[in-house]
Amino acid sequence: MSEALEAARAGLRGEPVWVVGGAVRDRLLHRSIVDLDLAVDGDVRAAARHLALHVGGPAFPVSDVFDTWRVIAPDRSWHVDLTKLRGGGIEEDLALRDFTVNAIAEPLAGGPLVDPYDGAADVAARRLRVVGDAALADDPLRVLRLARQAVQLDLRPDAQTLQAARRHAPELAGIAGERVFAELRALLATDAAVAGMDLLAEIGAEPVVLPEFAALRGVEQSRFHHKDVHGHTLEVLQATIDLERDPGAVLGEEHGPALRAFLEEPLADEITRGTALRFGALLHDIAKPVVADRLDDGRITFFDHDRRGAAMSREILTRLRTSERLRAHVAALALHHLRLGFLVHERVDGVLPPRAVYRYLVGCAPVELDVTLLSVADRLATRGDHAEASIAKHLDLARQLIGDVLAWRAADAPVPLVRGDVLAAALDIAPGPALGPLLAAIAEARYVGDVTTPDEALALARRLHAGDDA
Repeated sequence: MSEALEAARAGLRGEPVWVVGGAVRDRLLHRSIVDLDLAVDGDVRAAARHLALHVGGPAFPVSDVFDTWRVIAPDRSWHVDLTKLRGGGIEEDLALRDFTVNAIAEPLAGGPLVDPYDGAADVAARRLRVVGDAALADDPLRVLRLARQAVQLDLRPDAQTLQAARRHAPELAGIAGERVFAELRALLATDAAVAGMDLLAEIGAEPVVLPEFAALRGVEQSRFHHKDVHGHTLEVLQATIDLERDPGAVLGEEHGPALRAFLEEPLADEITRGTALRFGALLHDIAKPVVADRLDDGRITFFDHDRRGAAMSREILTRLRTSERLRAHVAALALHHLRLGFLVHERVDGVLPPRAVYRYLVGCAPVELDVTLLSVADRLATRGDHAEASIAKHLDLARQLIGDVLAWRAADAPVPLVRGDVLAAALDIAPGPALGPLLAAIAEARYVGDVTTPDEALALARRLHAGDDA
């Protein structure tokens, strides 16, 4: 029994309450239950406050439309959502739900399941089936939820449900962007995200919610690729998921723990850096159809797709009403995803010079680690001509660079050797934009060890200002 369920039974003893939705389904699927949904036949506010008093946690309303209150455990390890029973009874309430596996109830105090649509049998058969013809019409977002729950729970929609999803997929165009994003976010967070994206295409939802992604289909690439842009993007997404699962296997076991911890960090919009990286994988080549060109010699090019892709990524995430932080983050991933590949040719005797390392770190900030991982996934998913040698070179460079990136992120920002006002006075120039390049040059020289003291920093600045140094 979960802590939430035990607390609810103790705190709401004798109340007309049913456990509904995911908790019943997940118990039948032998999945762990953390949070709980309850349907209350009575005063939801009073029931929530009574439960909160019992557990010693807060209670607050989360939806006026559905009369829903949430009670959170004191240590925030679980929560219980209490919603007013809809219709004239529990069976009428279940009739308004989306899929049969979610339309099962159990009296909170215990007793036989209330299962008017044979949801338990569908759980046993691992089948996803709509409750009725109106389920998707009532809320077309359920078309996306179908794909998300199918891959999240390892269920297969039946033929009738797939047909219904195809009929209602165009209606997703009228759904608020933030609701669409919430489902995409949950889908991409699963290990089976690629299968989820395939299912979105199968039911016709892909061109409605992500038309730019659908436009990648059939866009031919150079001989160094083995897939069109759409297929390549899905392989990059899968490589990103694999990398997130075990980064040390690709980038060195000594870095594995640090990389796993990094990818588990919360970023924005209730997603981790790992899930944000999956959004980056999905959108990194999004501009290729827009900039595609074929040269006179027949070669296919996508010049400027990184810069254009950054702008398009931002536009897509703006449409989905995400936070500015996530928009900027994913746009930066698209903008910089080619940088590491370019550095392969800058190595000297197989080693990247410190100055090139520094310029990469500064140029890619603040996504220098995220985009390094995306670049690795992108390279692993590019398996056309000469793929084996190209992948080996790229991974060798990434393994060398990853330690520098981790050290860069872990270190505190150094106190500048020379402040801007001191530098302006020493060179007898007015404070302003002219100081920026000089301070940047000092910082770079310090990183590579060319200057270590304020006097050396000032001497370098004087040479640069006089035009005596490159």
